[in-house]
Amino acid sequence: MPLVHVGDPVLRQVCDDWDGSDTPELRELVERMVATMHDAPGVGVAAPQVGVNLRLAVLEDLYEIPASFAEAREREKLELMVVLNPSYEPIGDRTATHYEGCLSMPGYTAAVERPADIRATWQDLDGNLHIRDLSGWQARIFQHETDHLAGIIYIDKAHIRSICTDENYAGLWAEPTPHEVREALQF
Repeated sequence: MPLVHVGDPVLRQVCDDWDGSDTPELRELVERMVATMHDAPGVGVAAPQVGVNLRLAVLEDLYEIPASFAEAREREKLELMVVLNPSYEPIGDRTATHYEGCLSMPGYTAAVERPADIRATWQDLDGNLHIRDLSGWQARIFQHETDHLAGIIYIDKAHIRSICTDENYAGLWAEPTPHEVREALQF
C-alpha cells in the first residue's frame, strides 16, 4: 500500500472509531498494513498513514539492534499487535526522550519526550478488550501509532531543535541516548 506523507489532510484528522464490524475488507486492510510495515521497514503503521480514516494500527518490532541501544531504550521485542480503538494513559511520572522517525515523514528524525510507562487499552479484530501495561520502547511505539489516530504526528511533540536528517543523525548522533546531541543542539 502506498504511504501517505505529511501535508496530506488525512494525517491531521481525528479518526473514526471502529464500530466492531469484522469484515473481510477489514482483515484484508490489516494484512496490507502489516505488509506495508514490513516492506518499509517500520515498527508500526496507523490507518491514516495508508489513507484510511479508522482507529486502527499495526505494531511489531522484532528487529535486531545493538545491546547498548536496547538497554538504554528499554527495548524488548514486540510481537505483532493489531489494535483497534486504542488509547493510553501514563503510569507514574517517569518520562524518556529518544529519537523517533515516521514513515509519513521520511528522511527526518527528532527527539520526543514521552511517558516511559503506560496503560494501553485496545480491541482486537474479534472485539475483545485488552488492557496491558507497556514500558520503554514498546510504550513509545504504542503512543506514536495511537497519536496518528488523533491527527498528531511525532514532530508535533518533538523538541524542534533536535530535528535531523536521517543521514546527519546516523553520521553524527547515532548513540543509545540523546545526551550528546541534546547538549550540541541545545534542546
